[in-house]
Parts: sequence; C-alpha cells; structure tokens
Amino acid sequence: MMNHFPAWKNLLIVAALVIAAIYALPNIYGEDPSVQISPLRGAVINSGLMSDVKIELANNDITPLKGELKPDRILLRFNNTSDQLKASDVIKATLSNNYVVALNLAPATPQWLRSLNASPMYLGLDLRGGVHFLLEVDMDAAETQAVSRTATEIRQHLRENKLRYLSVVIDDNSIRIKFKNQTIHDDALSTLGDQFQTWEFKSDEANTSTPTLNANMSDNELKTVRKYALQQNIITLKNRVNELGVAEPVIQQQGDNRIVVELPGVQDTARAKEILGATATLEYHMVDGEHSVSSAVAGRVPIGSKLYDRREGGKILLKKQIIVTGNEIVDASSGIESDTGSAMVSVSLDGPGGKKMSKTTRENIGKPMAVVFIENRTEIKMVDGKPVRYKTVVEEVINVATIRGHFSNRFQTTGLDNPGEARDLALLLRAGALAAPIDIVEERTVGPSLGQDNIDMGFNSVMIGFVLVLIFMAVYYKTFGLFADIALATNLIFIIAILSLLQATLTLPGIAGIVLTVGMAVDANVLIFERIKEELKNGNSPQASIHAGYEKAFSTITDANITTLIAAIILFGFGTGPIKGFAITLSIGILTSMFTAIVGTRALVNATYGSRQIDTLKI
Repeated sequence: MMNHFPAWKNLLIVAALVIAAIYALPNIYGEDPSVQISPLRGAVINSGLMSDVKIELANNDITPLKGELKPDRILLRFNNTSDQLKASDVIKATLSNNYVVALNLAPATPQWLRSLNASPMYLGLDLRGGVHFLLEVDMDAAETQAVSRTATEIRQHLRENKLRYLSVVIDDNSIRIKFKNQTIHDDALSTLGDQFQTWEFKSDEANTSTPTLNANMSDNELKTVRKYALQQNIITLKNRVNELGVAEPVIQQQGDNRIVVELPGVQDTARAKEILGATATLEYHMVDGEHSVSSAVAGRVPIGSKLYDRREGGKILLKKQIIVTGNEIVDASSGIESDTGSAMVSVSLDGPGGKKMSKTTRENIGKPMAVVFIENRTEIKMVDGKPVRYKTVVEEVINVATIRGHFSNRFQTTGLDNPGEARDLALLLRAGALAAPIDIVEERTVGPSLGQDNIDMGFNSVMIGFVLVLIFMAVYYKTFGLFADIALATNLIFIIAILSLLQATLTLPGIAGIVLTVGMAVDANVLIFERIKEELKNGNSPQASIHAGYEKAFSTITDANITTLIAAIILFGFGTGPIKGFAITLSIGILTSMFTAIVGTRALVNATYGSRQIDTLKI
C-alpha cells in the first residue's frame, strides 16, 4: 500500500515516545531545599551521626521533611528555604570541622524514575538552580609567599656568586641579609640590585657592627603580586570547576580581592564547596638528619630547619629549603601503590621543577626526603551565639622515604589516608595550586524570587506561543492541523527528554531557543500540507496526494533545517554562555522537529487514511 508503515516502524515510533516521556517526567517534580553533610579526612558518616543531627535540629524546633543516609553523605530535605538556612547554621555549629555542610537543591524525583537514571535537566542561575559563592583572596598570604620565595632565591643567588652571608631572615615582609664584612656587603648590594630589579635594597645604617642589607618589595611589585594572585586563582578555580563537570559556570573578579563563582545546576554542592575552598598542596623537603629532634621540640630549632608534625604521630625536623612545590606540578593522577596497596598520587613536574628534583636526588642518594601536605582550613566557632570564622593552616608530613636513585620529572607520593583523599589531591594538583589561600565569605542558593519569576515568564512564553500555533494549525488545516499539533506536543517532550538525558543547563536564552523551535517545528508541516493541497488541485487522488506531499517536500524541509542547524553550530562554536544555551536548544529542536514533523505526522496520517478508500481530505 502507498501510505502504510510496517509494524516495526510504528513500534519504533511508540517506543521512542515512551522513552522520551519517561525521561522528561522528572522535570515536573521540582526540588527540595536541602542540607548536605559530607565527611573530610578521617570523618565517618553513619546512622549515629544522623540521629545526633536530628536531635540537635529538634532542640531548635526544626523538623526535616526527610533524611537520606548514603555511604558518602547525609542529605536532609526541608519544606522551605527558611528551615534550610536555619538548619545549616545549627549543623555547622554542632559538627566538627571534619565535615562539610553545604546548601543544596535536591531533586524530588520518585525512586522508580531514579532507578532508571532519569533526572531533571539543570536550570541556570537565571532560573532557579545553582549555587553562588563569594570568595576572598588572602592578599597578605600572597605577599608573604612572594617574600619567602624571594628569600630562597636570594640565598641561592648569593651561593652561586660565592658571596658568603651570615643569615637571610624575613622580618615583617622585609628581608634582612647579614654579611661578615663590608666588602662582601658592597658586592652583594651590586649584584642583588641587578638580579632583583623589582626589589629595593638598602644598607642598614643603624647596624654598624654587622653589615646588613634590607630588601623590600617595591610598590609596583606589590601590586603585581596581588594582581597575579587574583588572576592565577581565577584560572585555577576555572580548572577545578571543569574537573567537577559543571555546565556554563561563571567565575569572575569582584573588586581587588574577591572572586564570584556561580555554578548553575550543580547537584553536589558539598563537593563543589570542598574543592573550590580547598588549598591543599604539597612541598618536598630534605630531612634534617644533622640535628636532634628532641632538642628542636625543646625549643632549640636550628637555623635553616623547621619542626613538623607527622601524620602518624610524632615530630620530624626538615630543612626549610623547598625542593619543589605544587606550583611546579603539571599533572597528577591517583592510584594504588602496588607493593603496599595504599593510596598514592603519581606526580609529573614542569621543566624547572624537574631540574631541581633531579639535582637534589642526584646529590642526596641515601638520604631521606619528606613530603609535606599543606591545607588551609576555615573553622567556624560560636562566639556569643554567632558563628565566627577562624583561619588555620595544617602542615603535616605524610611521607618520608630514602632516595634510592636519581629521578627528576616523574615519581610517586604515598602516605595518603585513602583513595578518596588521593583523588581529591590529584584533582587539586592537576588543576593547579592556588596562588594564595581563599575563604568562602558568602554561600547561597540562587532562586526563590527572581528565579521563579523567570521560570514563570519563560514557561508562559512557551505556552502562549504553543497554544497560538495549535489554534492556527487546527483552524487552517483542520484534521491535518491536529496531526501537526500532536507532533508539536511530542516535539516538546523530546526536547525536554534530551536536555534531561544530557544533563544540560537550561537558561533563559535556552527557553528562547525552545520558543523559536515551536514556530519552526510546524514549518515543515506547512510545507507538506501545502504540497498536498497543490496535488489535490492538480486532480491527483487523496492517497497519491499524501504520498507526493511528503516525498516532494522532504528535500525542501531538509535544506531549510540543515542551513539553520549550521548557523546554530556556528553559534555554539563561537559563542559563550547564553549564546551556547540558545544554540543547544535550537539544535536539539531542529533535529527532533524533523523527526516528529515528518515521521510522526506521517505515521498519524497513515494510521488514519492509509488503510481505507477516501474521496476527500480535511485539509
């Protein structure tokens, strides 16, 4: 028969529609304001912790809507944002700093849909789905790090030029260099001034007994250090967000020392908060085996050395001179050490770092080298009933190993607690170390007011356009117009289902792309129906007219949609942020509309007219 689909093709169309409906369904259930509790190193998540949290919430007249205990986190759902914010403050004050407490918007998708991996599509911050962080860069720490780095370079430069110095010490971000006699002092003043032109070197006239140079950072260099710290932190945060897989993030500077981070549609806000705020890095030092640890513990720490805590307990004395730092690590991956079965991180250094490591290992075979794990944390303590932030720096030696042979760019670091810590550390090292510590000074979910207004207006625009197109098609093309209306409704379901499957982020420009697709979706049907009407006017039979209408209009429809698709692809390739959101929904809408307008309506027409003799068509 001329207008007839085989059974397998009809079944395929029905199956595609059912699958699309299932994966579009989670979007109607919305989200619950939630608080998520995740463990840091050494902390545990169990039913006892959940009970303690619920008891503390009950004491503050807060009742969770539902509590979910998972192997790696606790999720508490609440009826409204007010209860969510109150609960977050109570939990932060109750739990130790070994837990991350973060605000979240948890999808209220039923379990049977979640078991099919059906999830709602993400909504951008301009709608109602995401987290806003305001981060503050510790500029004092950036300046201190720059001074410490320069002090090390000065020591190395003086040694290379065979200028013997008595000491190089840091005093309130100023470097004081003492010499044995005036001749060496004068030579050092000349060569250091040429080598470190952004620093100001002056003789200390007050110190007549020991020739001394005072080195201070110039104002221009100080501005450069602060600017670099901010820009480098922005780059590092972008790398970390990319590692988290967040769609269309916003990371931008605010003022002289703050960074705004917006993560639209983020699901695991606790992990995002932990990774963004973490400043974990590594330093490699030689162990000071020439002096006694017990003497250092008693307060007699030798010049050029520093006392550190060991993770497994006890103290260890290390040389202050840093071999390499996390800034010189270009790649890192986590894994399991084959001999011991413990977690490890495989590290690759850049060129300068590899040279320093090569020189150190070649000259110190048989001597122990230590790995220092450094992490900046912000502790919250209740003072007079109000949460107060305190910054702490944790420095601990995680590994001490004897250098057995010469190596440079590639090696392994062991001594980590578990594979999870190894993965996070590898992520941080791979994304790059922060140039200065950052502190999360503001965290909030974006949504209830402006976001809901945007959702309502966007939804209304889609519905108004959708209904007007339905009415026009039904009135102008009668029965065939109804077929086009059904295809149009099906097209919307397909678009939402694909966006949900891709876990794409829907923004206002994305809604604009959907509205445009609503008009374009029936354009193909208009071409087909007008062609059928022409065939009928030419005296062809209804069955022949239907067949000719779909066959002859196909090339025109394909040409029109391909040219629009090319434009959408170019928009996606060269655009950013909102432009990409518009291009994605437009591209998806073009592809789905071709399926529903050509294949879908043809199936309905075949089912209605294909198996019987007809004299007229209601078109």
